[in-house]
Amino acid sequence: MTTKNQFPIRRNFLKSAAGITTGAATLALVSNLASVAVSAADAGKQDPAASSKPPALAQTGPAATRADVNIIGPKAGLTPQVGTIASMLTWIQHAVVTPVKGVSRADLDWLFDANANSIGALLLHLAATETYYQLNTFDGTKWGGWPDEIKQKWDAAMNLGEAGRNTIKGHDLDFYLTALSEARDKTLEGFRRRDDAWLMTVDQTWPWGPTNNYCKWFHVCEHESHHAGQIDLLIKRLPGAKPAKEP
Repeated sequence: MTTKNQFPIRRNFLKSAAGITTGAATLALVSNLASVAVSAADAGKQDPAASSKPPALAQTGPAATRADVNIIGPKAGLTPQVGTIASMLTWIQHAVVTPVKGVSRADLDWLFDANANSIGALLLHLAATETYYQLNTFDGTKWGGWPDEIKQKWDAAMNLGEAGRNTIKGHDLDFYLTALSEARDKTLEGFRRRDDAWLMTVDQTWPWGPTNNYCKWFHVCEHESHHAGQIDLLIKRLPGAKPAKEP
């Protein structure tokens, strides 16, 4: 399936509700993001000769959350360039998750106008996008060649528009944070099992021209940044939102 957009990256509905609290979902997401955000000093201790081999699993768990998310670059447990793109994805997802803390179900469903996407739909869209790029770059699935069950689960969120407005609603923040967390977990696990040679592999069939996996995953990152700006705008225009303070 291709989209009408030049960039085949956008927009399905995750049907199962999350079963954890907002606080727990947020903690799980931050922990997952931080699992590759280990210190640059530790990353520098890696054997350069090992950069072409799939690395051991990166540190996970509470200790990993002490890492500095603001250090962009190679990370321990990942080959240098894979670690760099992972650190970018980690940083930008914090920029998405932080502003939505405490947003109510009603506000997650709110539509700015008849053509808008809700905050909830945009959050689920990011999880859908990451899922489709996993299928393409990890599994070698041709863009749009997803199994029917994947399309049924994710197409509305990937494509947004009327399908998104009609189906992505009625969920609390836990639901969306869980979807983002699960998608990112799978991305980081896939990165741990791949190396820089894989990241540089060029897809000659990509719709906009020859494109390597590095570009595809950088696009996932900038795509998340793009929608983070939309989400921020919507939050500031929610009914009853307080006006920004004058400098």
